[in-house]
Amino acid sequence: MPMCRSLSSLVAAVGLVVMLAACARVHPHIALPPLSLGEPSFFPTLEAYASAPIVGGNSAEFLLNGEQIFPSILEAIRSAKKTITYAQYFYEDGPVARDVAEALAERCREGVGGNILLDAFGTLSMPRDYAEMMTRSGCHVAYFRPLAQYIFRRYNNRNHRRILVVDGRVAFTGGSGVSRKWMGNGRTEHHWRDTDVRVEGPIVEYLQAAFVENWLEATGMVLGGEAYFPRPIEQRGQVHAQVARSSPAGGSAAMYTTLLLALSSARKSVLVTNPYFVLDERMRDAVLRTVRRGVRIAVLVPAVIDHNIVRQASRAQFGELLRAGVEIYEYTPALLHAKTMVIDGVWGTIGSTNLDNLSFAFNDELNLFFYDRGVAQQLERVFTDDVQVSRRVTYEAWKGRGLGARLLEMLALPIRDLL
Repeated sequence: MPMCRSLSSLVAAVGLVVMLAACARVHPHIALPPLSLGEPSFFPTLEAYASAPIVGGNSAEFLLNGEQIFPSILEAIRSAKKTITYAQYFYEDGPVARDVAEALAERCREGVGGNILLDAFGTLSMPRDYAEMMTRSGCHVAYFRPLAQYIFRRYNNRNHRRILVVDGRVAFTGGSGVSRKWMGNGRTEHHWRDTDVRVEGPIVEYLQAAFVENWLEATGMVLGGEAYFPRPIEQRGQVHAQVARSSPAGGSAAMYTTLLLALSSARKSVLVTNPYFVLDERMRDAVLRTVRRGVRIAVLVPAVIDHNIVRQASRAQFGELLRAGVEIYEYTPALLHAKTMVIDGVWGTIGSTNLDNLSFAFNDELNLFFYDRGVAQQLERVFTDDVQVSRRVTYEAWKGRGLGARLLEMLALPIRDLL
């Protein structure tokens, strides 16, 4: 009897946490300004809502899948002379996981200041000896919002950002985690399709700023000085870029507002790649208004995903979008995890943000925005290549989906805001 009573109390407590979490939503965005991408007021408007400047003088190199991502990351880590700051949401055992841990540990043994921030939930499967090896080597390893400490308060507010900054001059971000499943070329089963970016130039200090924000919360340590924010910052290219970071637990919904403004400003095309496409009413309305203006909107989502309930919640929305003229494709070779958007061939973004309430209302997220035709066209080519190996979803096929799929869609409705 006492055991049953304890179990009932636990179930009730967990239920209360879920109900409280389900109440979290992005602050209402009732109206949007009539804005066009490229008009003089577009830049300052996005700077205002992202609370971040658009800076020039940068270079950007896109890295497709593990076969490009991990060699570039490991090369950067091994070249570190002064500092490494590394925030990772997902980390589990595997060949590349050991390579990254050993590379970080080796640099710390050589006197490089290594600050490693691991999300306490996303790295639950990371072998303990990896963190211990890095700590023994002199790295500072910390966990963001430990589960025991935050179980009934902000337990679901995770650090979903992926950031690597080396010597304050080279930085990486995107959607990849550290795992065997991110290895390969993204075209074979069980090897995920993802996109990261490597940048140099003035934009790096804003990625560093996002890291130190989370590091301060997790450790109480203030990082700064020449080793983290070196001067002078050299111009490394012609690309204009902006870092937008949101922290809903801290009151910031910058990512949601900025993406909504960019989407509503489109005049020609919007190409979206995202694994978790579960739009709220305001974002869905913006998509529908945009496509009804004659803008081509094409969305690429996974055919198979790691959380099937999320896929069904996403597919439940397809009917209205398809009827309005939105093109929807499902990537078939592997699980699609890339998170990019390109608008009008001149504006692009890449980062950690999923198009769902979990990203917008719960997680700390980070995206890089690029205001550059060459960069945007690279992302367009990647999108086109991915569509070539995807299947298009038609309204007729969606309408004819089976009873099992419809049942899962209904089951997903009460927890949509947690997805």
